[in-house]
Amino acid sequence: MWGGRFAEGPAAVMREINASIPFDKRLWRQDLAGSKAHVAMLGAQGIVSAEDAAAIAAGLDTVAAGYEAHGVAEDLILEDIHMQSEARLAEAIGPVAGRLHTARSRNDQVATDFKLWVRDAIDSVEVGLVHFQQALLARAEEHADSVMPGFTHLQSAQPVTLGHHLMAYHEMIARDRSRFADARARMNLCPLGSAALAGTGFPIDRAMTAAALGFDGPTRNSLDGVSDRDFAIEYLTAAAQCALHLSRLAEEFILWASQPFGFISLSDQWSTGSSIMPQKRNPDAAELVRGHSGRIIGCLTALMITMKGLPLAYSKDMQDDKPPVFEAHDLLALSIAAMTGMVESATFRTDRMRGLAESGFATATDLADWLVREAGVPFREAHHITGRAVKRAEELGIALDKLSLSALQAIDARIDERVYGVLSVDASVASRTSFGGTAPVQVRAAIAAARKENGS
Repeated sequence: MWGGRFAEGPAAVMREINASIPFDKRLWRQDLAGSKAHVAMLGAQGIVSAEDAAAIAAGLDTVAAGYEAHGVAEDLILEDIHMQSEARLAEAIGPVAGRLHTARSRNDQVATDFKLWVRDAIDSVEVGLVHFQQALLARAEEHADSVMPGFTHLQSAQPVTLGHHLMAYHEMIARDRSRFADARARMNLCPLGSAALAGTGFPIDRAMTAAALGFDGPTRNSLDGVSDRDFAIEYLTAAAQCALHLSRLAEEFILWASQPFGFISLSDQWSTGSSIMPQKRNPDAAELVRGHSGRIIGCLTALMITMKGLPLAYSKDMQDDKPPVFEAHDLLALSIAAMTGMVESATFRTDRMRGLAESGFATATDLADWLVREAGVPFREAHHITGRAVKRAEELGIALDKLSLSALQAIDARIDERVYGVLSVDASVASRTSFGGTAPVQVRAAIAAARKENGS
C-alpha cells in the first residue's frame, strides 16, 4: 500500500505485530456498509463518475457475498479488514476499485467501522437484557408472597419476599439498559470524512454519509473524529457495571444452592457434576458468570490504559482498542444468556427460605416499631427493649413471636397482646407498604409498573 515510499517489505515479526486482520475481520459488515455510503456520496458529489460509483457499489456486494459464503481470509500481508476488502474489490471489478479510497483515510474508516460495530453491540445487549428482565418479572410475580430472610452483612436482618429480592435485580438491569442507551446516543456522530486527521479538500457531503449510516450527524472536529475512543470506553464501562450486577446474582445463586442455605436448586441444564464425587451438583454456570465479570472489568481497564497517554491524533496503539471490546461483548452476551436461563429454570425452595426467615429473630425491628407506634416509646429506647426481648428468646431457644406475653411484659409493661399482630414474618412483610417496600401488594405494583414501562 505504501510501496512508493518503502524499498523493502516488512520483517516477518513486523508483519505479524502490525496485522489486525485476525480480530478486526469481525468488522467486515460495518466496513462494507461504510464503503457503500462513502461511494454513494462520492458519486452524488461528482467526485467519481456515476458509472464508477455504480461499479464499486456492485463490487462491494460481491465482496459481501464472498465473505458470507467463505468468511474473511487472515492474510497478514493484507493487514486489516480495510485492505482485505479493497483487495477483494479490485479482484471483482479491477482498477476502478482504487477510486473508493478517494477523500477518506483508514483512520476515519476504522473509527466509523468501530462505532457502527459498538452501536450494533449495544442493540444486541439491549435485546438480551430485556429477555433477562422478563425472566426476573415472571419469577418475581410467581413469588410475590414467598417469604425469605433479607440479609445485611450476610446475617438475617428482616423478612422480605423472594419477589421483592428478584425485583431488586430488575432495577439494576434497568439502570444498565439506561447506561447503554446513553452511550449509544452520545456516540452517534459519524467520523467518516475526517480523513487522516485534518479533513479533506474534496467537496464531500459528510451529512449524507452520516445519514446513510444511521448517525445523527457528522463529528464536529476531524482530529477528535479519528482519535476518539470514548464510545468504546463507555460501552465497556456499561458492560462492566452490567457484569457486576450479573455477578452479584450469580454469587447469590451459588450461596443459595449450597447445602447450608438450600434456597435453590439449579436445573441440570445449568449445573455440572464432579469427576470423582458422584453426589456433587456444582453451580458452574453461575461461577463462570462471576468469573467473566472480572475479565470484563479487565477489558475496560486495558482500553483505558491504552488510551490514557496518546497524543492527537491516531497512533498505532489504537489498533489494540478492538480486542478488549470484542472479548467483553462475547463474555457479556454469554453471561446474560446464562443468568436468564438460570432464573427461568431454577427451583426455589420457599419452605426452606421461610423456615430460616422465622428462625433468625428477623421481626425484631417490627417489635421496636410497634413500641414506637403503639406505646409512644422513643426509638432508641424501643431498640434497647427489643434487644432484651431477642436475648430472652435466644436463651429459651424459641422464636420471637413464641415468647409469652408475660415474658414480654416482664421486659417492658407497655407491651400488650396486640404485639403478636406484627411479630410473624407474614405480618412483617405485609406491613412494609411504603413505596418500594417488600409488601406483596407493593411487589405486584412494581411488577405491573415495570411491565408497563417495558411494553409487555
